[in-house]
Amino acid sequence: MTMTEHSTSSPEIRMFGADWCGDCRRAKRLFGELGVSYQFINLEEEPAAAEVARDISGRTNIPVITYPDGSHHVEPSDADMRAKLAELGLG
Repeated sequence: MTMTEHSTSSPEIRMFGADWCGDCRRAKRLFGELGVSYQFINLEEEPAAAEVARDISGRTNIPVITYPDGSHHVEPSDADMRAKLAELGLG
């Protein structure tokens, strides 16, 4: 798994995605802008993780982003991500 960190104080957020995915790149960019730490699981490097993402979301769309409170997003908009991060006190 590839770890990407922008801050050491944030609780763990996981993003299942792929480098070719535009929504994944956008989500990474937003996390970076907000200084939010997250773990990126590259589904091309770890194909078995795709099943984990599918079990979480019930879908095959990416990114799948999981939050410390047990909730998740699938292909979220910037506004949805900002609202969730604000709710968690991270954005």
